[in-house]
Amino acid sequence: MALSRIAFVGLGAMGMPMARHLAAAGFDLRGYDIRAESRAALAAAGGGKAETVRQAAADADAILLMVVNASQAEDVLFAKGALEALTPDATVVLMATCPPQAVVDIAARVTATGRRFIDAPVSGGVVGAEAATLTIMAAAPADVLAHLRPVLDRLGDKVFHVGTEPGQGATVKAVNQLLCGVHIAATAEALSLAERVGVDLAVVLEILSGSSASSWMLRDRGPRMLEDEPRVTSAVDIFVKDLGIVLEAGRGAKAALPLASLSHQLFLSTSGRGEGALDDSQVVRAYRALNGPRP
Repeated sequence: MALSRIAFVGLGAMGMPMARHLAAAGFDLRGYDIRAESRAALAAAGGGKAETVRQAAADADAILLMVVNASQAEDVLFAKGALEALTPDATVVLMATCPPQAVVDIAARVTATGRRFIDAPVSGGVVGAEAATLTIMAAAPADVLAHLRPVLDRLGDKVFHVGTEPGQGATVKAVNQLLCGVHIAATAEALSLAERVGVDLAVVLEILSGSSASSWMLRDRGPRMLEDEPRVTSAVDIFVKDLGIVLEAGRGAKAALPLASLSHQLFLSTSGRGEGALDDSQVVRAYRALNGPRP
């Protein structure tokens, strides 16, 4: 059955370009965000505007949630009435990064109404959202995923079917974020050492980027660590949240995650100094705070 109408909730730094891609592809899309200016911006880009979550979801065949966390997803679906406003056989696609157990609980409430659910967190940040090159980690029965595949293919160039049960996508995303957070923190530690001993950071970064010590995060975040005020593509507070989810998943599995825990503390300390809205590369400032001025 073709998708005749889609609702999209969460028109933030990533959600807005994602919704615009769907509108540009010709989907009958209605978007909602708590900010009136975001709703107006989507309407100007060809999407439909809704003044409430319930209006956005009314008679939609699918709703995509690009909200901040599981609490917001629950509020949209259950407290604000989006779920009951959908068509009876609609599909809920949760694309936010959430704890696996929270996703399991939300999915159970959705499917209890006869509707379908896809656990589909994404990776790629603002850059990936703008370029429609997100990596999407989708967990759902194969037929449910196939039904929404035309939508997901407009948002990412890598759509992986990671499992059939809710929570499996969230778990894969947690593993992804564990490595991302640790790699950013490790890059910050290496560059802070180079900075403290007074060597040319640009030269060090060039050497590391072409050596066996390199990583995607070093090549991407490293140059921004050399800038005073880099563009924000993913904020420090994102990793405060996401590494918190990683540690929660580790506790649930009784898995020791010492590197994730230390990395979380570094991001948390950066946020605690009032720098949580800065680009996540600025976790390097945690090392500068620890080490003090260069001798």
